[in-house]
Amino acid sequence: MTDFIQTDIQDRILRVRINRPERKNALNHAMYTGLAEALEQAEADPAIRCTLLAGHSDCFTAGNDLSDFAEGLPGEFASTPVGRFLFALANAEKPVVAAVNGPAVGIGTTMLLHCDLVYAGRNTRFQMPFANLGLCPEGASSLLLPMWLGRVRAAELLMLGDAFEVEHADRLGLINRICDPEQTETDALQACQRLAAQPPAAIRATKALLNRPNKDDLKAALLAEGELFGERLKSDEAAEAFRAFQEKRKPDFSHFG
Repeated sequence: MTDFIQTDIQDRILRVRINRPERKNALNHAMYTGLAEALEQAEADPAIRCTLLAGHSDCFTAGNDLSDFAEGLPGEFASTPVGRFLFALANAEKPVVAAVNGPAVGIGTTMLLHCDLVYAGRNTRFQMPFANLGLCPEGASSLLLPMWLGRVRAAELLMLGDAFEVEHADRLGLINRICDPEQTETDALQACQRLAAQPPAAIRATKALLNRPNKDDLKAALLAEGELFGERLKSDEAAEAFRAFQEKRKPDFSHFG
């Protein structure tokens, strides 16, 4: 497992930390593999009852490391590191709790749609700038956001790609609680402790019933988005967006049809 993903087990809770602060916790392929392995460990180990996903008090994750994704995805989506992670998260039978502070960009927002509880610091800013980068939604966000928020609100978040504050996320019902940044992980850990003390089979049954109505559609959305995302990574629009990012300028999409 990469050093950028740290794990420890205590009190039947697997704590998984994204730890690449010098790059704002940007996720590369190796980190996705580490996240997937951690979730798979939680499912396989009967001693683990809950998983806590966290970053740091000033950053959850700035999204994908563009330098690692500029060449596209390494294979069919379901077998790629990011696909393995998303399916492991979406299919997790045990509860997953997230502690979020600072930037939560792209996958940093969409992965939260699959968590059972989400605690966010007052310094959190969410953003899904996929279209801005010449890409498309991922993480089944094109399915879940319209279902939960309505189509026009989902379109605003996914097509315009603007960042939004934690108060707006709270109004939309995307998080459970707004916390002081220094307290976010503590609050999330306390929720994990409560979940770990509950009857484990009853918790798994409850989660399975909550997920049951969308299970087949969720898998189809993850696959459809993932395959298209891989194609979009190779597009001229994405290339222009990535160049503009590296050159610290605004991308120019005026000549695309």
